[in-house]
Amino acid sequence: MVATFQQFVTQLQLEPETAEKKQKIGIIGGTFNPPHIGHLIIAEQVADKLGLDKVFFMPNAKPPHVDVKEAIDPIDRARMVQAAIMGNSRFDVELLEVQRGGKSYTYNTMLQLKLEHPNYEYYFIIGGDEVAYLKTWYRINDLLNLVKFVGVNRPGQPKASAYPVIWVDVPDLMISSTDIRKRISHHQSVRYLVPDLVAAYIVENGLYLNEK
Repeated sequence: MVATFQQFVTQLQLEPETAEKKQKIGIIGGTFNPPHIGHLIIAEQVADKLGLDKVFFMPNAKPPHVDVKEAIDPIDRARMVQAAIMGNSRFDVELLEVQRGGKSYTYNTMLQLKLEHPNYEYYFIIGGDEVAYLKTWYRINDLLNLVKFVGVNRPGQPKASAYPVIWVDVPDLMISSTDIRKRISHHQSVRYLVPDLVAAYIVENGLYLNEK
């Protein structure tokens, strides 16, 4: 059952004050179909520049967008994320949306995470192109009480928003999951575009071979 915003507020009111230091936690959500080097660079750069204690990669089960993306099984995508972040102690994976299944809305997810981890201060990382669409996000004003948005630069995208956004500049490598899938379907190399363990998982499981 999805928690309500009122339950979140009530729980905070009932919790005793604690001297424990809040942890700064980044969340980078997405389809990760597949995860690639660009995702890792964004997470590392934001974590470094904002002093985050940890960054959680959060694959979704089914994107809530109007134009539904065709994505492989969320379990495969989650396993690829786990393979991609191996070796970086500051990175982890958050499986809440995969375990819940169905369409995922950021407000519902972050409300649940805040209830489970009241000592986490969340920084939700999105691309500069996504910042322009924040006004369309489900319960965006309530969501702003749960997270701080971090926008990473995109070529041609202005660093401006009607909502509070922390902007971070990251190297623009022009790498996309769409291009990687097409390369795989045409039997072209994706070496150095995805981590080696992700490439191995894709080959071992025969993923993306029929991409159009």
